[in-house]
Amino acid sequence: MMSLIERLQDYCLTPAMSGFEDEMVKKLSRDLKDFVDELRVDILGNVIATVRGSNPKAPALMVFAHTDSLGMIVKKIEENGYLRIERVGGVPERILAASNVLLQAKGGKNVEGVIGFVSHHLTPPDEKYKVKPINECYVDIGATSVQEVLDAGVDIGTPVIYRPSFVKLLNDRVAATSIDDRGGCALLVELAKHLKVKRPAITVHIVGSVQEEFNLRGAMVAAQSIKPLAAISIDLVAASDTPDIAEGNGVRVGAGPVLGTYTFHGRGTLNGLIPHPKLVDIVDKSAKDTKISLQRHATIGLLTDASYVQLVGEGVACVDLAWPTRYTHSGVESCSLKDLEDLRKLLISIVDNFPENENFQRG
Repeated sequence: MMSLIERLQDYCLTPAMSGFEDEMVKKLSRDLKDFVDELRVDILGNVIATVRGSNPKAPALMVFAHTDSLGMIVKKIEENGYLRIERVGGVPERILAASNVLLQAKGGKNVEGVIGFVSHHLTPPDEKYKVKPINECYVDIGATSVQEVLDAGVDIGTPVIYRPSFVKLLNDRVAATSIDDRGGCALLVELAKHLKVKRPAITVHIVGSVQEEFNLRGAMVAAQSIKPLAAISIDLVAASDTPDIAEGNGVRVGAGPVLGTYTFHGRGTLNGLIPHPKLVDIVDKSAKDTKISLQRHATIGLLTDASYVQLVGEGVACVDLAWPTRYTHSGVESCSLKDLEDLRKLLISIVDNFPENENFQRG
């Protein structure tokens, strides 16, 4: 049976861009099926695994993480074989030049490529510090014609992701592609393993959602089907403990899991989450009972699927739980395995002690 770090590595190395999550859907389904009472995959690709509680009158809880990663998509094939691309999700253009990429080609093939740039020796001085916008970026897969591109299984609409990687750093830290949100997916399996041994009083729906990076689409559909009373999002939060962030949200890698107290995207998707106060109390109590150091954040510029899950039906009580991560939305996202382990313990404690008679009414 895989350890947490082994599963994290397996998931981080799995190509699964938004809208193309099938490999992660297969792996998460494989890893959950032996620990739950029921497992299904809906039309969009959400993996919905249910552990039925011992108390049929207790509220239903949804615990979810997203299976997809951000990336790019081929929008044009040049006559000389270069590929023009468009962003899928919040890909930072300033890190793209000279990146290694992988194309999820037809027939399950993966095609290697690089994002090109003008060689340093040929770059005019006034261009050396400029960031190219996405419409000026191109992918080089080594092809010299349109036909060679097509023969490789690449066409308009082919997904392009950072080349998957997973590197172990000092102090139980790792740097990898798609820690957002494969860390959350790995924790879903850890929760399911625990619930197989210790059945909860409440019914727990464990969901691996799709298309979070593409405007947070999957989890809301899953919630419409499940109709939970409460929901917990498991995702990363950007840490602000590096030398280039003078001011931030105060979150530090290695200092423990994080409770989201306020998120607001502030651009594009004008949404966010102020967590339900009763869920905040539940999280705080579990952190205290397990003696886990719990950080808090209030951050503008990010949001999770919970922002939309809360709007389903007559409303769903929601809260964000996270682990701190550096260099988010890059190909080298970095986090502490200890933070992930502590979040595992905290999540299990929350579910084990979730109140059976709470209706989450306000006022």
